[in-house]
Amino acid sequence: MSRLLHVGSGPYAPPAPARELTVVSADGSRLHVEVHGPEGAPAVVLAHGWTCSTAFWAAQIRDLAADHRVIAYDQRGHGRSPASPACSPDALADDLEAVLEATLAPGEQAVVAGHSMGGMTVMAASGRAAFRAHAAAVLLCSTGSSQLVAAATVVPLRAGPVRTWLTRRILGSRAPLGPVTPLARRTLKYGTMGPGSAPDMIEACARIVHACPRKVRHAWSQVLDLLDLDHGVRALEVPTAVIVGTADRLTPPGQSRALAAALPRCTGIVELPGIGHMTPVEAPEPVTGTIRELVRTHIQVVSEESA
Repeated sequence: MSRLLHVGSGPYAPPAPARELTVVSADGSRLHVEVHGPEGAPAVVLAHGWTCSTAFWAAQIRDLAADHRVIAYDQRGHGRSPASPACSPDALADDLEAVLEATLAPGEQAVVAGHSMGGMTVMAASGRAAFRAHAAAVLLCSTGSSQLVAAATVVPLRAGPVRTWLTRRILGSRAPLGPVTPLARRTLKYGTMGPGSAPDMIEACARIVHACPRKVRHAWSQVLDLLDLDHGVRALEVPTAVIVGTADRLTPPGQSRALAAALPRCTGIVELPGIGHMTPVEAPEPVTGTIRELVRTHIQVVSEESA
């Protein structure tokens, strides 16, 4: 289980949840889940990315919880969810299904937002019965469905076997990240954030990423290296919005354009100028605004009087 080293104050400090629970996945893995906001409000489910945690969604949770029920969970091995030997797209799909079934009433629908590996979780679950029953609409944020290592531009070389090999070595490194130092912040900013990222954004992301245990980081890097969820994109039949930063080196805009072209019901793609991979932190307003619009458009709220 990772150490909790997120920032303790400011806009990127995680708000206290209304309640917390542990959800058990299909293989017995235990998942830490937080619920924010008023009961009975329209539901939003947030799935974070590789090496992150629920703390990554702090800005969205703080805004949305005023009038939404926001459900955020730690992917297995991340945050407060213990590591599991099972690391696969199917395990991610199992976990999301378990969270949906544990937190939503029968027939209740939610907007499901996934960032990076969280978006891949959504794609992996797209054909599952619980996902289809509970997902009203989806936001895919800074993600891709296949060829992730080959497409990444973290290594400043022309695309090809050499760049792919070097990228695989960097992303799959077993080396500990160590404390959050000035060099660590600069390295993280280069690899994952846009050139104009503010220091508080960089600090928030660095603390979250450095809290992820190196064994977990390595194990999931191997899954992402071999990932092929193109079939999951084609099976994602709910209205789906796509967001990507133009300066994203991990899942560059070409990945999101391919998603938008393949999705059966894409509601549009937004490319954020100068923003990197960490879109929910770097550009909280557009990400939160897109979630709100998906809720407004695709979730029917039944009043007590008309129920």
